[in-house]
Amino acid sequence: MKLSERGVDKTLDQFDAEPLPDTHPAIPQLNRVFGDHTFFLDDSGLVILEPADSDGEAGQVVKLASWNSDHTSLKPHEPERTEVMIELGADGLEKHE
Repeated sequence: MKLSERGVDKTLDQFDAEPLPDTHPAIPQLNRVFGDHTFFLDDSGLVILEPADSDGEAGQVVKLASWNSDHTSLKPHEPERTEVMIELGADGLEKHE
């Protein structure tokens, strides 16, 4: 899910993470591997939100990569759905025109 600025703000209100800006040098490669998402780093690693309902007003946190023991590099793995749900509301997704 690619989130709007409002969606990122709502996510950060409910989940302790840092969004990777679209200008981050890793974003093109992450998009090629995982698709067009808003990527976040948290204490566990690299995560995204996947739709938790049909209207896209809620997202489930999915972990894509985990930190090594000293938090200096990430190891990708199969996507792992977590128990964390984020309420985004109607304006949480980026609109494509």
